[in-house]
Amino acid sequence: MKPTDFAIHLSSYLGDYLPNQRNVSPNTIKSYRDTFSLLIRYCNDVKSIKPERLNLDAIEPEVVTAFLAHLEQERGCKSRTRNQRLAAIHAFFRYLQSELPERMVWCQRIMSIPFHRCEKRSIPYLTVTEIELLFAQPDLATGAGRRDALMLRVLYDTGARVQELCDLRLRDVRLDTPPSIQLTGKGRKTRIVPLMKGTLELLKPYISQARDGINNSEPLFMNRSGHRFTRSGVTYLIDKYCAMARSANSGFTKDVSPHVFRHSKAMHLLQSGNSLSVIQAILGHVDIKTVGIYASADLEMKRKAMERTEPSSPKSQVPSWQRDQSLMAWLKNL
Repeated sequence: MKPTDFAIHLSSYLGDYLPNQRNVSPNTIKSYRDTFSLLIRYCNDVKSIKPERLNLDAIEPEVVTAFLAHLEQERGCKSRTRNQRLAAIHAFFRYLQSELPERMVWCQRIMSIPFHRCEKRSIPYLTVTEIELLFAQPDLATGAGRRDALMLRVLYDTGARVQELCDLRLRDVRLDTPPSIQLTGKGRKTRIVPLMKGTLELLKPYISQARDGINNSEPLFMNRSGHRFTRSGVTYLIDKYCAMARSANSGFTKDVSPHVFRHSKAMHLLQSGNSLSVIQAILGHVDIKTVGIYASADLEMKRKAMERTEPSSPKSQVPSWQRDQSLMAWLKNL
C-alpha cells in the first residue's frame, strides 16, 4: 500500500528534520513521537480512520481541537500536558508550512489553536540545609555510596538536567586548574561549568580508583550492570536517599525529583546575589526570560516574609455608606 502524505511528512519530520537539521535531543523527539501516536490512535478509535489511511486532509483544526479535549476529558490529562501535546502539533505544522507552502493557510489555522492558561506553579527547591542532609546519606565506605554521593553533588553543583548527568563521559571532566565539567544540553549545545571543592574531593579519587583503565569515552556514571545510568535510575537513587533523609530528620518532607536539584542551585545562586545572566550561563538556558521565574519566586518569598512582619493596619476611619443615605452625603462625610 502506498504511504499517505501524512505518513511521509511525519516520518521525514521525526526521522530527519528534527535530529539532523534542528539537532533536537532524542528525548524531545520521543515526546513529539508520543503526541502523534496518541493523535493517530484517536483518529483510529474515535474517528474510525485507520492509520494506513490517515492523510493530511483528515487533520482539520476541528479534529485537533477534539483530540485535545479527548486528552483532558477521557485520558485525564492536565492543561499543562494538553499544552505540551499542542506545542508538538504546532511545531509539526510550522514545519509543513515550508514543505507545503500552498497549504499555509490550513497550517496556520491549526497553529492558531490556543493554549490553555495554567496556574503558575511554585518552584520546588531545597534549602541549603536540606541539600546538605541529602549529601550526608550515601555510605562513603562503599564504592556505590561514593558514586552516589558524587552523582548528587554533580547534579546540584552544575545545575545539570538529569539527561545531561546521564550523558556525562570521562572526557567531559577536567581536573586541572580550573576544574570544570562539560555538559551537553538541549539541541546538543555544550557548556562548561566550574566544579566546587566538595565535588572535586569526591571526583578525583572516583576517577583515579573506581574507573582506573576505563576508556575516556565511557560514561562517567555506571550502574551495577556496567551500563550508563538512565533517568529512571537516577530518580530511583534520589528517592532512596530522600527516604533515608526523612528517617534521619522528620522535618524533611519534600518530594524531590532530579530537576529539583537544578531549581535549588538556581535559587541559591540568586539568593547569593548572582545576576540572572550568570544563572543563565550555568543552567544553559537560551533565553534569559526563562531564568526570570527564579527571580519572581525569590521576590514572592521576600514579599511573604515581609507580610509576616508587617504591623497590623489601623482600622479605617472611613464612614460606611448606609443604603438610606445619598451618595453625595456619604462623600461629604469622608
